[in-house]
Amino acid sequence: RDRLGQISLASTTLFWGVSGNLRYIVLAWASAALGYTVTQASSLVGVVAIGTAAGAILASMRMRLEHATSVMPLGIAMGLLVILMNFISNVWVAAPFLILLGGLGGFLVVPMNALLQHRGHNLMGAGRSIAVQNFNEQACILALGAGYSLSTGMGLSAFGAITTFGVLVAGFMWLIQRWHKSNCIKHKEQVDHLLSIARSDKSH
Repeated sequence: RDRLGQISLASTTLFWGVSGNLRYIVLAWASAALGYTVTQASSLVGVVAIGTAAGAILASMRMRLEHATSVMPLGIAMGLLVILMNFISNVWVAAPFLILLGGLGGFLVVPMNALLQHRGHNLMGAGRSIAVQNFNEQACILALGAGYSLSTGMGLSAFGAITTFGVLVAGFMWLIQRWHKSNCIKHKEQVDHLLSIARSDKSH
């Protein structure tokens, strides 16, 4: 059991699950809160993508591989920001808010993905690790999407469904963070050893 690999896999899986469904979240929110059509709301989805790209670039310049797990609180913040979307009804507030939301995601996924590729390459080779990662990501996208569709199908309002989605994201990320902290206590020697290997890996 790889104590860093499992954490990075869980974190990136959750991020891509959120990212894969955020388009529908933003479209539903823009319609309910701003009265936007699908065409108008699509531009706000692009705003999130700009933030994600900016966060990813910043992370690639600032983050080191051995510090990858320190970004996990950003995942909790993403979930809480999704909930806060319910209180925004002005596009001039929404635009920078969505950039921030995307930026947190971009800053989270780059170091976590690098750590996952680092551990996956060492354990099973790059090809197999990517296949496992892709399978988990698609499964998470489907699961979160199904949960969101089910909640709206049962009569929950867009705001209620968005709140539920945000709570789930923040909650799962909190559990992953607790899992990592538990590993650091119960398997301290192994985690320290894996971090020292990551520290000496100059390719990421």
